[in-house]
Amino acid sequence: MTSLKVDLFDFDLPEELIAQTPLKDRTSSRLMVLDKETGKLEHDIFKNIKAYLRAGDCLVLNDTKVLPARLFGEKEETGAKIEVLLLKQVEGDTWETLVKPAKRIKEGSVIRFGDGRLTAVCVGEKDHGGRIFTFQYEGIF
Repeated sequence: MTSLKVDLFDFDLPEELIAQTPLKDRTSSRLMVLDKETGKLEHDIFKNIKAYLRAGDCLVLNDTKVLPARLFGEKEETGAKIEVLLLKQVEGDTWETLVKPAKRIKEGSVIRFGDGRLTAVCVGEKDHGGRIFTFQYEGIF
C-alpha cells in the first residue's frame, strides 16, 4: 500500500487569499476548472459548475469544517517554532492535529504555548502526517 505524501500539498498561499468568512451568495464562490485531457485551466464561479460536468462524472462534495484553533508554540527541547492546527477531539484533552513542520515532531515531543502553562505531548503519529497530542494545562481556569 502506498501512503499519501501530504508534503506534496504544501505550497505558499498569501494570507490575503485565504477566505476568512463565507460569501453571502455561496454560488458566487470562485471555481477553478482543469480539463484533464488538454490541461487547460479556467476560472469561473460555482453556479456555472453544471457547464463542466458530463454524464458519468463524479462530483465529490466536501462539507468539512475547520476549527478556528491554530496554536503557535515552541518545541521544548530546541525552541523551534511549531504551528499546531486542531482537527478533531479524540477524547478529553487528546486531539488529532496537523503540525508544521511535522517532521520535527515525533512521539514524546513536547510543545509549549504562551508562557508554558499550556503544553502538548505528542502521543502518536498518523499515516497522513498528522499528530495526536494530549494537552496539559496549569492554572488557566
